[in-house]
Amino acid sequence: MPNGKVRFYDEDKGFGFIHGDDGQQVYLHASVLPEGTDVQAGTRLEYSVADGRRGPQALSVRVLETPRLAKRSRKSADDMAVIIEDLVKLLDGMGGRLKAGQYPERQQARKVATMLRRVADDFDV
Repeated sequence: MPNGKVRFYDEDKGFGFIHGDDGQQVYLHASVLPEGTDVQAGTRLEYSVADGRRGPQALSVRVLETPRLAKRSRKSADDMAVIIEDLVKLLDGMGGRLKAGQYPERQQARKVATMLRRVADDFDV
């Protein structure tokens, strides 16, 4: 059975592609994955190949190795508590102005959006 790495996989759409060790690109559909398997780019698979409508298609997939994600440095809970408290104060001030019918300036709005994304990224490690 050939082996390869997942080059691309879109969980929402339910398909992706495997780059085989032999250089062949193989279509991967969610229906051939083992139940409860989490597949992402870099996952090593063993699979059999059949000719599909659009070329080679993987069948009988078995996960060999899932790549380890580099552990990001996470802020301590105490540091995050201070950041969240400051963020709440900032958003509360913006909320008061919004109630008065005033949107924030574009530059301030972008800064707040950037801060919210970074805080969300720290939670989603």
